[in-house]
Amino acid sequence: MFETRRPVQIPARPAPVQRRGIERVQAILDAAESLLEEHGYEAATLKAISDRAGIPIASVYHYFADRHQVDAEVVQRHLSELDARLAAAMDKPKLRTLREAVDAGVDTYLDYFREHPAFLQLWFAGRGPILNELALAFDESQAKRFWAFLIDQNLLRADTPELVAQLAFEAGNRLFDVAFRFTPAGDDETIDEARRLITAYLETYAKQRRRKTAAS
Repeated sequence: MFETRRPVQIPARPAPVQRRGIERVQAILDAAESLLEEHGYEAATLKAISDRAGIPIASVYHYFADRHQVDAEVVQRHLSELDARLAAAMDKPKLRTLREAVDAGVDTYLDYFREHPAFLQLWFAGRGPILNELALAFDESQAKRFWAFLIDQNLLRADTPELVAQLAFEAGNRLFDVAFRFTPAGDDETIDEARRLITAYLETYAKQRRRKTAAS
């Protein structure tokens, strides 16, 4: 079901070598984020980004061939930060149960989406082929790290397949999609159900499983 994925190939853009070029690229990306946050995905066109950044549209095209390249750059900025937060969330000795570990991951995603509505727009509304590849690669890397963490903490049996963590992430993704589809801040009830579903699934591979006491 999960094929070995080649590294994500994002169409190359001219690398700004001068300070002014670097500043312009940052201004373009910042303008894109502002428009996404304020008006949503459809409003963040290259023309609108050009107007917001105060940069001629020809200059925007010098650095970015199309809207998809801008989207990819914005997403990559966020994925770097989200990756750091998820790593920090897993680096906590207090995570002693599967539910605590699941909550740590879910809370990190949830907080980040709520803090960065521009990223939320791209993650759920603006998915094109490039963003899909970025998202899949990111999810695979996070699932692998989560799987290794749970085994290292003796929360999953050592023989638990990595596929289990991948499927847990896939289920979580679908429920997050439902939670944020109509509610910008995410529906708390749906998120809570996601926690329960993921935890219950992982518990079937737990290191120590509860056994029903035989009826007397």
